[in-house]
Amino acid sequence: MAPGNQTKFTEFILLGFSETPEQQRTIFGLFLGMYLVTVFGNILIILAVGSDSHLHTPMYFFLSNLSFVDLCVVSSTVPKMLVSILTQNKAISYAGCLAQMSLFMFFGCLDNFLLTAMAYDRFVAICHPLRYTSIMSPELCCLMVLLSWILSLLNTLLHSLMVTSPMAPENQTKFTEFILLGFSETPEQQGAIFGLFLGMYLVTVFGNILIMLAVGFDSHLHTPMYFFLSNLSFVDLSMVSTTVPKMLVGILTQNKAISYAGCLAQMYFFTVFIGLDNFLLTAMAYDRFVAICHPLRYTSIMSPELCCLLVLLSWILSLLVALLHSLMVTRLSFCRGHKIQHFICDLDQVLKLSCSDTLINYVLIYIVAGLLGILPLTGILFSYSQIFSSILKIPSTGGKYKAFSTCGSHLSVVSLFYSTGLGVYLSSSVTHSSWKSAVASAMYAVATPMLNPFIYCLRNKDIKGALWRLISRISSSQ
Repeated sequence: MAPGNQTKFTEFILLGFSETPEQQRTIFGLFLGMYLVTVFGNILIILAVGSDSHLHTPMYFFLSNLSFVDLCVVSSTVPKMLVSILTQNKAISYAGCLAQMSLFMFFGCLDNFLLTAMAYDRFVAICHPLRYTSIMSPELCCLMVLLSWILSLLNTLLHSLMVTSPMAPENQTKFTEFILLGFSETPEQQGAIFGLFLGMYLVTVFGNILIMLAVGFDSHLHTPMYFFLSNLSFVDLSMVSTTVPKMLVGILTQNKAISYAGCLAQMYFFTVFIGLDNFLLTAMAYDRFVAICHPLRYTSIMSPELCCLLVLLSWILSLLVALLHSLMVTRLSFCRGHKIQHFICDLDQVLKLSCSDTLINYVLIYIVAGLLGILPLTGILFSYSQIFSSILKIPSTGGKYKAFSTCGSHLSVVSLFYSTGLGVYLSSSVTHSSWKSAVASAMYAVATPMLNPFIYCLRNKDIKGALWRLISRISSSQ
């Protein structure tokens, strides 16, 4: 992560406002006073909002966050300048400059987003006063602040990595492509593999498009549960479209090569859609939890604003993770070969071909997998533990069955997603067989998106009814 010429270049010089010695004291006193007033004033606001229950409202919640950010903005810049004036040493190391740049950019972006959130809060308070409490719920306020942090982090991370890492491998003039070996190099097996995956791809595309059309055209399905389902269908359709068509073309043309840029793009989009699948399933579990455990508050909690924010948050987190992994790959060199024992550009397989140090990459994979894999799964398990507890309290058998049927399809999809994901992990870390790993990945990346529409269509009466109405509408229009 260090610049290529760091052995010769290790620091910058911050010239400041003036190099005249007699002006240094004035500048020091001025900025020290401004800094102390800023720190003292913002801390007072944070303490006042936190200690006074009358100020526990959305407006002052955003204000306390803004005060914290303002405090951090000045603390990332002014103390270094004051120390430089006192010590007459205006040098700042490369790492220190990068850290200061990142922090200043991060908190500057946060200021921007929080001011936007505060403007929306005032808009709702003045233009929709009767709905203010229901719209500006604590959940929405927290999500807006969280979204501000994530967007600011994404922007800062992108700029920082662009400064520290080249955007192409060091030896790209010699190394321009990978070879995706797929499942088999035996010619007689290629036809069967092509037919199998073409069939699975067409079924996946047709099934998920049908669900999106059914949800979009049937007003009875304009609810949070089916809103998330239509997004899940779009993600499943996109996921198979990033991998299977390239494999099918490779079999037809007998050309299994994929360019460095193409491999990076495929890896990026596959990571995005896998992450989206994970987050959307978590959002759907929360939706079922609210519907069964808090039915009287379901409409107010699962508002359209919250549903859209949950989907938007899922996209941002997935894009952030995929971007981080992809940029970390661009700093690597490849010289151990170019054959990938897989049918897609899998991140783990690509890292195995690198002759650079990949320790940071693997540490990042484990951290991200731990945070964004285990935490959503924990949320899903907690939601269903509460759901099962609530269902058991229902006195009638019919009521229990009706309550459980509303989350049966989702539970089946979650079980399929995580069981195939566990199969990929075990096949790559335990068996060390490239063929078994490719088969497990095919189940995870191709079979699961294909089966999801069938699970919802077979187990859900609303979807089946909407599909029949959609087919009838199409037939009558012809």
